[in-house]
Amino acid sequence: MNLTLFDLDHTLLPLDSDYEWGQFLVRIDAVDPVAFAKCNADFFAQYQAGTLNPVVYLEFAFGTLARFPRKQLDNWHLQFMNEIIYPAMLPAARNLVKRHQQAGDLVAIITATNRFVTAPIAKAFDVEHLIAAEPEVTASGEITGKLSGTPPYGEGKVINTREWLAAMGKPLHSFERSTFYSDSQNDIPLLSIVTHPVATNPNARLQAHAKAHGWPIMKLFDD
Repeated sequence: MNLTLFDLDHTLLPLDSDYEWGQFLVRIDAVDPVAFAKCNADFFAQYQAGTLNPVVYLEFAFGTLARFPRKQLDNWHLQFMNEIIYPAMLPAARNLVKRHQQAGDLVAIITATNRFVTAPIAKAFDVEHLIAAEPEVTASGEITGKLSGTPPYGEGKVINTREWLAAMGKPLHSFERSTFYSDSQNDIPLLSIVTHPVATNPNARLQAHAKAHGWPIMKLFDD
């Protein structure tokens, strides 16, 4: 069995699901439109620049979610999927995932975006395994606003991947072939330890790194 990992935002999706979720909350008047939109844009710019503090951002994101009952959040998320995500799930990305699944690979999506936002998206791609930023939840499933565990961002993706594989008794070196598709320089730590890194719809910094290291470059969709 081979291992195949996918980043989500700007890799399988031609958008950032975390940013779009924030914009969605603004559009439906769930949050203060001026203050929240500014924070959302600032954090997104930091992510693109590689300067984001993931703990600070996730505490902001989870704190926002914690204001609302889980039932309300789930209803909004269904609307978000229908309006934003499903139209963005392009055939090229769906087919790439399916090819690896049909080849018998162990397939997972690993993303710095939180599980609340991304679990329904992974399900829509028919991917069973998701490694995402974890919100602390109560016994009844309500989001507390706190972060649980290590954010899967930068080197944190390596930590989370190794922990996930160890829990299954399948260390990374046990796979003859391991592939990771990503668009961002933030994922260079994980790209650097798999046998087959693929710069997918790469930003300028990852594209330069990929060219310098002889990594393949794939374009699933136009920018």
